[in-house]
Amino acid sequence: MANGEQQVIRATVRALDGSYALVEAEGGGCGRCHEKGGCGGPQLSRMFCSAPKTYRVANEIGAREGEQVSVAIEAGSVRQSANLAYVLPLTVAVAGAVAGMFAGGEPWAIIGAGAGLVLGFAHLWRRTRAATGYSAGNPHIVSRLS
Repeated sequence: MANGEQQVIRATVRALDGSYALVEAEGGGCGRCHEKGGCGGPQLSRMFCSAPKTYRVANEIGAREGEQVSVAIEAGSVRQSANLAYVLPLTVAVAGAVAGMFAGGEPWAIIGAGAGLVLGFAHLWRRTRAATGYSAGNPHIVSRLS
């Protein structure tokens, strides 16, 4: 987002990985579940899994294992990433199906949809592999709490 607004959550550092830390988020989300614009993701995830989740975040402050920390991420970046991950492959698959249908009927529509789906996921894979450097949109530890 252009306004630089960040969401901050509490987490515990579970392990260190070079300049990154593996953190376990408390409460399973940003805390905006019931607010307008909140994704409601924790409610959905509680239905399917109860094990705590760990996330790899930039550790610029040198937090140590076991410390309570604040983790920040640019507001809206999680929703934007989820939308891209779901919408892009589906859109490209539908476009491939439509192109295939015009090219040669139903068999080509199926082939076009499959090719579009593969291309959409390949693009996402390449994009996420290229986005390994730190940016403000990546989750990072901003302060120690303990």
